[in-house]
Amino acid sequence: MLAITIPNRERNRAGTQPRPNIVAIFVLVVPVLIGLAGVITTENPVWIISGAVLGLVLMQSPKVAKQWEKAVVLRLGKFIGLHGPGLFWIVPFIDSVSSWIDQRVITTSFAAEQTLTSDTVPVNVDAVLFWMVYDAEKAALEVQQYQDAVSWAAQTALRDIIGRTSLSDLLRGREKIEEQLQELIDARCNPWGVTVQSVEMRDVIIPDALQDAMSREAQATREKAARIILGEAEVEIAKLFQTASISYHDNPTALHLRAMNMLYEGLKEKGAMMIVPSTAVESMGMGGLMGMAAMAQRQLTGTPEPAEPKA
Repeated sequence: MLAITIPNRERNRAGTQPRPNIVAIFVLVVPVLIGLAGVITTENPVWIISGAVLGLVLMQSPKVAKQWEKAVVLRLGKFIGLHGPGLFWIVPFIDSVSSWIDQRVITTSFAAEQTLTSDTVPVNVDAVLFWMVYDAEKAALEVQQYQDAVSWAAQTALRDIIGRTSLSDLLRGREKIEEQLQELIDARCNPWGVTVQSVEMRDVIIPDALQDAMSREAQATREKAARIILGEAEVEIAKLFQTASISYHDNPTALHLRAMNMLYEGLKEKGAMMIVPSTAVESMGMGGLMGMAAMAQRQLTGTPEPAEPKA
């Protein structure tokens, strides 16, 4: 469904709504004043009636186009030229301004709702089109209501692009899709005197269930990567331990120093308890070291030694 709203002032400029101006009012007032003066002089009411009729006829002649506008003038239904910007004159009741063409850059919002991608995923896409009229004559004569025509062309082009694109490409390759949209819409609108400057996709909405599935997939991928990194770290640590074991095997003193360091790290906190495998106590000679560490701990904390059992 097309989501577009054309402001009322743009509709009036594109149509044939009357646009009074100060020059037309002046042209109306002057004959009326002259007729009023004639009535005062001759006391004949025909003067004021004639002045009012003449003023109403002449006020149809002056027109004013704004700086960004072009007026399309028809004479008895035939195109005779473009006028503006500024003041211009037409022949009353013979010439007519069929439309006012705005030549500024115009922004149009459009959307493609519940459109299937190439991998059959329904998506809602919102986009903004930036375009302008470069040939006012074509825009007035070649197409009816060129604003609506551009909007429909943009929407159908968006649906066409979405139908040929997968969801992953739609989410990741927005710049490429915007370029394709611009080229496609521009090719359709150029015969109407309209050129497209850029297309910007504002939002791509996918179903909630699919969003949840994609979130779980991304989470699983991250967890897999984390486990692989952890496994690689374990392999590196094992290699380092293997190298360290060779050094400790050939150097018992280094092994005892390492054991003392382990005890220090484990018991440096007050009241800490350390559990050591019996194999480590035998192989690393940690029995005596642990006893001395326990005695030092009791002396620091003031804990009495346990009493020996009586026979």
